[in-house]
Amino acid sequence: MDAKPNLLVVSASLSPSSRSYRLAEAAADAVGLAGGEATLLDLRKWDLPICDGDKSYAHPAVEKITPLIENSAAILLAAPVYNYDLNAAAKNLVELTGDAWNGKPVGFLCSAGGKSSYMSPIGLANSLMFDFRCWIVPRFVYATRGEFNEDGSPSPQIMERIGQLAKATIDMARALEWIRTPRGGAG
Repeated sequence: MDAKPNLLVVSASLSPSSRSYRLAEAAADAVGLAGGEATLLDLRKWDLPICDGDKSYAHPAVEKITPLIENSAAILLAAPVYNYDLNAAAKNLVELTGDAWNGKPVGFLCSAGGKSSYMSPIGLANSLMFDFRCWIVPRFVYATRGEFNEDGSPSPQIMERIGQLAKATIDMARALEWIRTPRGGAG
């Protein structure tokens, strides 16, 4: 497979000084280094409505973001951890765009205040697996405040893990594309 898979890297933080955005930036760069192409979606730049199960699906921002998800080979979701869970903006994005996630590989990058919330992506990962048959990348990045440099960039150890996540996600996207591609042969 010669084509570079296009990964959507979503920064779900709404904070102006977001560390998870810095993870998303690093992930977009790592995707390029690992042989893919990345589109970075920063939710701070979108006025997304709260999902109401009705009219919110027709909101202009939702109608623009949904095809980005649908047309991606995989998704890397960078989100802050609040109250032992991924932030509400990440879940709201999934609720608004629903079926666009069907069958996609999804990887997680989490920024948290401490080490106690290590399992925070599991709830959303379970929802994505069961509701939309997503393939969850079994490697994710979890970074605490102390794992960022003074300039806000991720530490070398976190950068290494981001590179591993990018490569694993690209590998999974390519494998799924190979499986889904019809081939001729004896029948």
